[in-house]
Formats: sequence, C-alpha cells, structure tokens
Amino acid sequence: MAPIRDMRKLKKNYGQTEIQRDINVAIDQGDFLVLVGPSGSGTSTLLHCIAGLEPISGGFLSISGRDNSAVNPKDRDIAMVFQSYALYPTITVVKNITLGMKVRGVDPATQAQKPKQVAKQLQIEQLLSRRPGQLSGGQRQRIAMGRALVRDPKLFLFAEPNGRAPHDAQQAECMVDIVEAAGADSFVTMHLGGKGVGTAPC
Repeated sequence: MAPIRDMRKLKKNYGQTEIQRDINVAIDQGDFLVLVGPSGSGTSTLLHCIAGLEPISGGFLSISGRDNSAVNPKDRDIAMVFQSYALYPTITVVKNITLGMKVRGVDPATQAQKPKQVAKQLQIEQLLSRRPGQLSGGQRQRIAMGRALVRDPKLFLFAEPNGRAPHDAQQAECMVDIVEAAGADSFVTMHLGGKGVGTAPC
C-alpha cells in the first residue's frame, strides 16, 4: 500500500534563498508525525507546501500514490488547523464549523447533521450557539479542529496546535484520539521545546 503522504527530495526556494532541501518523509496509514524545529527553521513552510498554500520548487509530493505537486489546495483532501485558529468572530461556533461545507456545496442534510456528530466527539455541544470571543483558547482550538473534522480528510495538518492554548496531557491525548477516531493521519509542526512535543504517541 502506498504511503498516505510521500515526500521525496522536496525542496522549497524563495528566489535564491533555499528554505527546504531534500526532504524525504513517508506517512503511513495511522501515523501521527510531529516535526520539531526552532522558529524560522521552515517547519511552517513545509506544512504550507504539503497543503498547497505554497508551491514546491522541486521534488515529489503525493497523497495515496497520486502526485499532488500541482494539485489545487481544495482538491488535496487535507484539513489544516492553524495556530491562530482563524475563526470568524462575528458568527456562531456552528456557523464557523459549517462555513466551509457551504462553500464546497455539501448538501443541507449533511450540513445539519455533521456538526452535531463532531460537537459530541469534541465535547463542545454546549458551545455551538456561542461566538469565538466568548470561548477560551482551548475551546477555540476544539472549534478549529471541528471545522477540520467535518471535511473527513485523509490528512490533518496542525500548525503549532497548542501554541496559543494551555497544554496538558489530557488535551494532547484528546487530539490524538480524535484524529485516530476520524481514521485520518496527522502531520504536526512544533517549535523546538514547544508545549506540544508530548502530543505524539510513543
């Protein structure tokens, strides 16, 4: 079986400046990979390349054996959770979760049902009618995860997922359990010595 995500000799340049060189990583079904590096080392750039937010400068990048080097981000079957959460402050939690579904043209019945399933999984049922400004950092992180989960992606990308929220063992275990239950795989970046290093299972 081909790896879910396969990178071979991947490189990324900005003009004459080399950011990434000869990156070789294969992520198999069920893998939870944490990439640790100091700020400015290019970990976030690598995530952006995987998601298609940045074009790669060379090498091979695939999902399930399909070359994704030039595939549009929306067609890569990836969900990304940013450090900033990127929630819309003027709409409710449930609308934040379903907004992407509406944009992708998901049928109304699924739009109504899927957020309820995800909210139960994340234990945020009581938050659906609130707005992001009324939530704690940890709660906003769960909302961002909920928005990713409703996509049913092949791969989750977490960019410093605990960088703006208090981290403890329970939160880390929750993240791993949620991704495993979704049947997806994860690629996480952390700054060196970051709070989320313990997130990856041993």
